[in-house]
Amino acid sequence: MAGIVGSVAAIGAGLAAIGAGIGIGLIGKGAVEGIARQPEAANDIRANMIVAAAFVEAVALFAVVVALLGNG
Repeated sequence: MAGIVGSVAAIGAGLAAIGAGIGIGLIGKGAVEGIARQPEAANDIRANMIVAAAFVEAVALFAVVVALLGNG
């Protein structure tokens, strides 16, 4: 039974990593499109993009830790 729980934790950690990758990709896409439409707002858009990417990474890290701690 322990092997199954470990496998589920690994799948959860992998899904968290995939979700973070998709989220950061969408953030980057939106930022590039916003800068292309309004180049004078590039600094504000870039700053907001960095903050949003940090939040996505933090949530993904939290999900990985929860998945691995739920192991036992």
